[in-house]
Amino acid sequence: MASGIKDKVAIIGMGCSRFGERWDTDTDGLINEAFSEAIQDAGIERSQIGAAWLGSALDQVNIGNSAIPLATSLRFTGIPVTRVENMCATGTEALRGAAYAVASGAVDIAIAVGVEKLKDTGFGGLPVPTKGTLNDLWMPYSSAPAGFAQLASGYRKKYGVSKEDLKQAIGRVSWKSHQNGARNPKAHLQKAIDLETIVGAPIIADPLGVFDCCGVSDGAACAIITTPEIARSLGKHDLVTIKALQLSASNGWESSTGGWDGSYVKNTRLAAKAAYKEAGITDPSSQLSMTEVHDCFSITELVTMEDLGLSEDGQAWRDVLEGKFDVDGEVPCQVDGGLKCFGHPVGASGLRMVYENYLQLQGRAGERQLKNMSMGLSHNLGGVPYNSIAAISIIGMLEDYL
Repeated sequence: MASGIKDKVAIIGMGCSRFGERWDTDTDGLINEAFSEAIQDAGIERSQIGAAWLGSALDQVNIGNSAIPLATSLRFTGIPVTRVENMCATGTEALRGAAYAVASGAVDIAIAVGVEKLKDTGFGGLPVPTKGTLNDLWMPYSSAPAGFAQLASGYRKKYGVSKEDLKQAIGRVSWKSHQNGARNPKAHLQKAIDLETIVGAPIIADPLGVFDCCGVSDGAACAIITTPEIARSLGKHDLVTIKALQLSASNGWESSTGGWDGSYVKNTRLAAKAAYKEAGITDPSSQLSMTEVHDCFSITELVTMEDLGLSEDGQAWRDVLEGKFDVDGEVPCQVDGGLKCFGHPVGASGLRMVYENYLQLQGRAGERQLKNMSMGLSHNLGGVPYNSIAAISIIGMLEDYL
């Protein structure tokens, strides 16, 4: 029986560019911004990297359909370089490829990079009747806000939550992200916004208002990984290791049967169950120190708390309002501002989430540093609730080494 990769892979270096509308640089610049921080953190030479994975989901303008842009940006010579794409789980997919290579013994040191420069492409998230931009190809007959707003309808109907209570709860989700993003110098949005403004904002797709929706960004993130044994030989201590990497993709059940009630995301629950088993987690609320989840919309984060087993079904809205997921709550969520405020360069987001967990575990998160860190979870959701890819990464400190 497969035992998974728990503690077989150590993260020895990570980096992340500043996210935002990066008109000041190009894709190469973003990659090198993240890579320079990561390799300095790892304390290795470029020549020691044995394989690389590039994640990019939507940027055909700057990346195309191969891994050549990564090889040329970082001047990799004679090593395998692979491009991966898996919607919003792309960054996690790049990490998964690199981690499996290291865990299998195929390479000693590998690198995963996620990058997207979406502000150059014209991609704005909502379809418009124009030609020649990604909006023509991405859900041309619907919109992401409409797809995720259905979660709110399904949730309200199933659990009998009033429209007013749910609006306050999802407003609190966005409020929290803005409070946290204001303390993050790399975040796309760094302004705190009061709850009244968020709740009263114009509606995009009922009940989602302007501040309930994340935008897209330019940005890159990078991870350098190896085995714990090699990390020790490099003089690394207090190692952060991968505890679990799991992914689940829709098979059509949600949109082709009457079995799904629209109140949850099945793939998140399946991926979480597998990840908890791999990581040895039996009580996520007490064993996880923090989470970074795919808050493409505020309702998504709320529902994800139940899908991850951090709230009882039908109770996440109450837990949100009571502050369970605030920075000083039981299980802090989106300490860095999340997709909502840190930003969402689609191919980089999964690695950005791991980056925040990594900094927190090493006690290097600065003003937003949490106490008593042991394990952090990140969650991506690509697509829409009824047709999705869910990815879960769990990292933590290595204990009882050998």
